[in-house]
Amino acid sequence: MREGDLRQGLETILQRAPLRMQALAIVRSLDLPDWAIGAGFIRAAVWDALSGFTTASAVDDIDILYFDAADRRTEREAEIEKRLQEIEPALPWSVRNQARMHIRNGDAPYASTADALRFWLETPTCVAVRLDAEDRFEIIAPYGLEDLFSMTIRPTPRGRVRSAAYTARIAEKKWHERWPNVTVELP
Repeated sequence: MREGDLRQGLETILQRAPLRMQALAIVRSLDLPDWAIGAGFIRAAVWDALSGFTTASAVDDIDILYFDAADRRTEREAEIEKRLQEIEPALPWSVRNQARMHIRNGDAPYASTADALRFWLETPTCVAVRLDAEDRFEIIAPYGLEDLFSMTIRPTPRGRVRSAAYTARIAEKKWHERWPNVTVELP
């Protein structure tokens, strides 16, 4: 399938998921620099749709990414999470400034949210989305959307370097139990 078709497919899935659209609109309202929602919040929506599930998978957290090199304080992340909880307390918000995450991950500094995604461990998780002011989707997918839509988990280049962490995530997350059609590639 062509990348443009996959992008349209992702947009359609998200448009049909009121919780995802609500979360995107709420985060957009905060006007965070270089923000997006990524990881399992996006992946689960796609895999649920592809699996024909009528009930959405439970959401452990909503990964809010933003990039602000001028304010890397963890307290700022906590302030943003508090604001999100005030707006919608039923949602499990998790906010991380990607301008500081390289330290935790042992990487060189990231240049942007999109750059930070390149260092995540598995390809179908390296997808993030934001809504612009006209409700158009902006999709960040440094490794494309093919693995997400083929339900294939494979290591990114960083996942190959950090193969023990990649393998541990596969074991911990147990994605294949929720979505039996998932294929896992080991490094």
